[in-house]
Amino acid sequence: MRMATMRNGRAAMLDDFFVRALLAGIGVALTAGPLGCFVVWRKMAYLGDTMAHSALLGVALALLFNIQTTIGVFAIALVMSAILILLQRRATLATDALLGILAHSSLALGLVVVAFMTWVRVDLMGYLFGDILAVSRLDVGIIYGGGLLVIAALVWLWRPLLAATVDAELAAAEGLKPERARIVFMLLMALVIAIAMKIVGIVLITALLIIPAATARRLAATPEAMAGMAALLGAFAAAGGLFASLQFDTPSGPSIVVAALVLFLASLTPAASFAARSLRSMRPS
Repeated sequence: MRMATMRNGRAAMLDDFFVRALLAGIGVALTAGPLGCFVVWRKMAYLGDTMAHSALLGVALALLFNIQTTIGVFAIALVMSAILILLQRRATLATDALLGILAHSSLALGLVVVAFMTWVRVDLMGYLFGDILAVSRLDVGIIYGGGLLVIAALVWLWRPLLAATVDAELAAAEGLKPERARIVFMLLMALVIAIAMKIVGIVLITALLIIPAATARRLAATPEAMAGMAALLGAFAAAGGLFASLQFDTPSGPSIVVAALVLFLASLTPAASFAARSLRSMRPS
């Protein structure tokens, strides 16, 4: 009798919040994977960290003005992107120094604002490390709606972005407007961070962007194949991490990142290297 009750309880759980969490995790991973490829190619991991750290300030301001947190995070990420672009044009400091200043000051400012809002109870652990099991149907809709926008923009800007990543001056000479592509890329980063925050949290967003893309880079033969493989690997990591979290009662966001890490470590094995070489040799010339 007790076993039947437990099975029924688990089935109900899988039919409700766990399914929403699974859909949300896969949706974020499918979006973050292709975008993460450009982060890896452009060596912009620290930019992802900076925009992710600013998310807490966006959360604090959203709570202060009683607006949707995704909107607040997206707005602050856009502001940080604009500030970075303006400071880079003045060339007073190296980019890594600017990113460090923006990352840590925005995170600290967010914590200070949250501390002053004594009338609001804020789950800092949930924002820092994610609370995927608490996603609502509205959250899932926002994730897939935002994800479709990001993927559509990437498809539209694929050639300019790729050309600017390889050689910005050559892309400009060909009339591909690399500066515009860069601005749109940062806008897409802001959108992905806003929709991914609830899944893996502020601290782990960059890992979800980078690790599947880095894994795909070892296996794929073309940029397009790498983008598609990064999306699939991220989806596998999201599903595997969630089921591992359910099985071992571990935090969901960190479990997803650990699953992505396991896939990356697997790609370092001789068997994975042999499979990658075989796929490349089968590529038509």
